[in-house]
Amino acid sequence: MNVTIAPSSVAGTARAPPSKSYTHRAILAAGYADEAIVRDALWSADTRATARAVDLFGGDVDRRENGTLEIEGFDGRPEVPADVIDCANSGTTMRLVTAAAALADGTSVLTGDESLRSRPQGPLLEALGDLSATAYSTRGNGQAPLVVTGPLAGGDVSIPGDVSSQYITALLMAGAVTEDGLEIELETELKSAPYVDITLEVLADFGVEARTTDAGFAVDGGQSYAPAGGEYAVPGDFSSISYPLAAGAIAGEGGVRIEGAQPSAQGDSAIVDIVERMGADVDWDREAGTIDVSRAFLSGIEVDVEDTPDLLPTIATLGAVADGDTHITNAEHVRYKETDRVSAMAEELGKMGVETTEERDSLTVHGGSSELEGATVRGRADHRIIMALALAGLVADGETTIEGADHVDVSFPGFFGLLEELGADLERRE
Repeated sequence: MNVTIAPSSVAGTARAPPSKSYTHRAILAAGYADEAIVRDALWSADTRATARAVDLFGGDVDRRENGTLEIEGFDGRPEVPADVIDCANSGTTMRLVTAAAALADGTSVLTGDESLRSRPQGPLLEALGDLSATAYSTRGNGQAPLVVTGPLAGGDVSIPGDVSSQYITALLMAGAVTEDGLEIELETELKSAPYVDITLEVLADFGVEARTTDAGFAVDGGQSYAPAGGEYAVPGDFSSISYPLAAGAIAGEGGVRIEGAQPSAQGDSAIVDIVERMGADVDWDREAGTIDVSRAFLSGIEVDVEDTPDLLPTIATLGAVADGDTHITNAEHVRYKETDRVSAMAEELGKMGVETTEERDSLTVHGGSSELEGATVRGRADHRIIMALALAGLVADGETTIEGADHVDVSFPGFFGLLEELGADLERRE
């Protein structure tokens, strides 16, 4: 699907979609349990991949009409899958499920689409190997397809922290049901640390105790997953909130209200402060979970995305509209997402007349010396690139066409419908 967006102002109320990060963890945690209900779950291409994996491990994920997931788990002991586990485009699914597969007393095979088969999995495979499992890449390059044979033993393991925090999440979730638990030593500084905080929060809500240590993280073995009252509710997603929030900041002449923005462990809630620092009129009522934002003159700032990599595309678009330079730092790990998001935003915004300076670990957007112009841009099969470019289309001079825009289904299936409800002038074409 291609989407063409004409310059538009936006106003009205937007509801935050459920968090993708929390939903992934909740579905798998419910799989590790005997049974559980997950309410307010995001049902997207990525989270469906995690649900399919739970089914293949011997569980059953049943989605009700109200969006509630009723999950029969595999009670900490996954069966050997009867088929290849297809993780589609979901890196979170692949990493979390790879560790779960190592608990099975047999062999599992995991793969995904072309993009996912280019993403690094090597450090996690090595860690599983150090814990008595057999885990390798069929091509010997640390990338999917992956072959994993259990069972996994507990013990001590070391792993780099600067490639993906999802490795630590995967090990903690699996380690809780091993006999001896896990002690995880970080070999390098942890990037995207708030995502591990999310994991610790979800584990606690499912009755599993994990903790930080001087060297890294630890989880005791022999634990059982069981949420209080048998239910868990997924909070709103601040990665997704960043898009209507930014839309309000650059095109919200009538003001935009965002609902479902209760505080949580999500590092991406930093987007509220970032937009405010750039000069937008923002009011976050944390108790009510509402954010009000309206258009204002924006100025470039410096933003460190070490802990918030998913915000880079949104910040880059804000920088294209702002006066002066927006310098996005500590961004090298953002290159290992669905696509190299640093280069992708530099190149696609460049088609729209935006000047950027790209370095290995940073992206500088020269908004003061750029004029946003409508153009045809590529979504690059990356939901966050697509949504960020759609924001740019709201304020560009002329129409902007985004090719391959259907990939928003990965995390925000109703994104373009929401933009239309807020007043955006857009047209979809298959």
